[in-house]
Amino acid sequence: MKSLFLRGLATALALLLSAAPVAARSQAPVQVDDAWVRASVPGQSGTGAFMRLTARQPLTLVGIRTPAAGVGEIHEMRLDGDVMRMRAITQMPLPPGQAVELRPGGHHLMLMDLKAPLVSGARVPLTLVLRDAHGAEVRMDLQVPVSLRAPGTASAASAPAPSPGHSHGHSQHRH
Repeated sequence: MKSLFLRGLATALALLLSAAPVAARSQAPVQVDDAWVRASVPGQSGTGAFMRLTARQPLTLVGIRTPAAGVGEIHEMRLDGDVMRMRAITQMPLPPGQAVELRPGGHHLMLMDLKAPLVSGARVPLTLVLRDAHGAEVRMDLQVPVSLRAPGTASAASAPAPSPGHSHGHSQHRH
């Protein structure tokens, strides 16, 4: 009888543990879609990460961490007169249920001081640092694919790699 009880307990525990990752994924604070990091070449010091974020509750994106770069920042592109300028911002609101696009030419995540070139087909660990309405910090770990172009765009694999001197204006940063 005791053996039957222990066997049943072990089975229940195994089922519970195998379901835990599924439950954790479904309870993620933010849904992340179409995430990608732009591939880089030797000598290139920075690149961008792009994705669509949909928060399940009011959240604010307050940072990004990655072992692939010395610095990770949230950036925006803004028209200043007739010149498009990029600058770091300290936070970006994520209203619940509303998709927020991080895309080339708009808000995006900037990875600077790359520790090695990011090659197409690799994956980059990124941690989104979020703050909830009560001020509590929430971290969300991602594995983001590296690509020359956004997922679903034509010729993503055949696009030319950026040249080492090509900077997208990132040399204008003041830190």
